[in-house]
Amino acid sequence: MSALVTLNNGIKMPLVGLGCWKIPTDICAQQIYDAIKLGYRLFDGACDYGNEKEVGEGINRAISEGIVKREDLFVISKLWNTYHDPKHVKLALQKTLSDMKLDYLDLYYIHFPIAFKYVPIDVKYPPGFYTGEEDSKKGVLTEENVPYMDTYRALEKCVDDGLIKSIGISNTAGPLVQDVLRGCRIKPAALQIEHHPYLTQEKLVEYCKINDIQIVAYSSFGPQSFVDIDQELAKTTPTLFEHQTIKKIADAHKVTTSQIILRWATQRGIAIIPKSSQKERLLTNLQIDDIVTLTDAEIKEISDLNQNIRFNDPWDWMNSKFPIFQ
Repeated sequence: MSALVTLNNGIKMPLVGLGCWKIPTDICAQQIYDAIKLGYRLFDGACDYGNEKEVGEGINRAISEGIVKREDLFVISKLWNTYHDPKHVKLALQKTLSDMKLDYLDLYYIHFPIAFKYVPIDVKYPPGFYTGEEDSKKGVLTEENVPYMDTYRALEKCVDDGLIKSIGISNTAGPLVQDVLRGCRIKPAALQIEHHPYLTQEKLVEYCKINDIQIVAYSSFGPQSFVDIDQELAKTTPTLFEHQTIKKIADAHKVTTSQIILRWATQRGIAIIPKSSQKERLLTNLQIDDIVTLTDAEIKEISDLNQNIRFNDPWDWMNSKFPIFQ
């Protein structure tokens, strides 16, 4: 199993988990079940991924067969943009719990610091990039006038109610992290960010370390996560798997370039949630801390590849502009 990190609320979280983004619904339940049998204990999902029922099926099958107990698992979801209004936060969370057939989540992130106009669950779920028929015709996304801290405080009440154990924030820049720390009653336990050798965000990582907020990396392989969704920037950015610096370090350790990229993160205390459909790769991802240890010089070499290239930027979602990283 993965090494554990202790969050600022005393709860232990695996350093390596399985990301559920883009796992097809027809194979999702089996993949989750198989991953649990392999030793995975953390599953990073979201309403927006559209597969929470299937993730729940895999989890509950493993529990019913006695492979794990619920308390052995660390289950994560995310509040989608459509449900930021405090009166909709608990509603969205209860929908996730109902779909997954769970009583609580171990960690619940605010997916983006963007409040879309509310779309009722019975109208469209998950709503994705939909804020109404007229908006769809115009190719725009309408926002609601909901301050971020109002959403966050609604999640604090969900902790009080026992529905979530930890609150997370995601896709936020430093000033918003600061603002949350100034105004919160319950400190955020984790910050999930895009993080890879082309986007190291070192000052944000350091700030969170100082304030005891666990950094969780998504899209650890950089452009690789976005090529299959036909993103132009991802298609034109050289793959990290073939980068000469990473290949040189991988050859020196007799491991793969993907293993070097993942270990570069975990060795610096950053949690990772890579996805794979291959059993052998799932196992090596889970055991990455035992497979290779990088030197300080090698870690610096990889960090020096930073170009501040961000592949997940809401600035140009449809015909709307969201300057959350500008």
